[in-house]
Amino acid sequence: MSDEASSDMETFERWAIRNAEWHPFPKGGVVLDGGCGNGRNLIQMCSSYDMKGVGFDISNVAVELAQKSQDRVEKEKGKKISIDWSVQSAGEPLPVEDESVDVVIDAMSTHFLRDKERALYIKELIRITKPFSWVFFKTFVLDGDIHAKHLIKNHPDPGLQILDDEGKIITTEPPERNSYVHPKIGVYEHVWTEQDIYDTFVPYFKIHKMIKSYKHIKDGKAFKRRTISVYMERQRDLNR
Repeated sequence: MSDEASSDMETFERWAIRNAEWHPFPKGGVVLDGGCGNGRNLIQMCSSYDMKGVGFDISNVAVELAQKSQDRVEKEKGKKISIDWSVQSAGEPLPVEDESVDVVIDAMSTHFLRDKERALYIKELIRITKPFSWVFFKTFVLDGDIHAKHLIKNHPDPGLQILDDEGKIITTEPPERNSYVHPKIGVYEHVWTEQDIYDTFVPYFKIHKMIKSYKHIKDGKAFKRRTISVYMERQRDLNR
């Protein structure tokens, strides 16, 4: 993976600066990156806008790479970057205080979460974000994606078995809607619909823009997975 911030993230930054009522990335503010990978988006934001970062990933290897990338960027730019890294899942309570976050980056991470984990994650986003804060959300989208529909039909989620320490089944959870087990890498993945995104986020966030990828079909056939990037602002008055 490149050390440079993703083009989707940079597009969001430019859009937010042009369209927000005031600067969306305040100096000294906090930006959280859930499922940070090698940290490229978070490092770029903290370096460019002098923000404080909170980054976590379920992979300790990814977090180690992120820390090394931060060290390299600090050496290149000759300045300290403030980021706290940790190893955890986005489906666990987030390591920040109530209404303390100015920007959330969620770039291709939460589609690995199951229903209960996603519900907790959304609850945590509502808790930690300030009024007027921003969320960049990118994920797989089912609308118009031939490949995703094929995966759901042919490799559906079989449900989840909960095991005890001896490997015996304690309980099972039923299969989940619009989900599958990837046939090559063997992991669970969930695919959002556009309507799911509205229903989940709109009570708490104002969706300003949705951008769906268009290079997912080639010669009339599924070429690669379709994604959607969503620009959201935390609602100021949740009664509206």
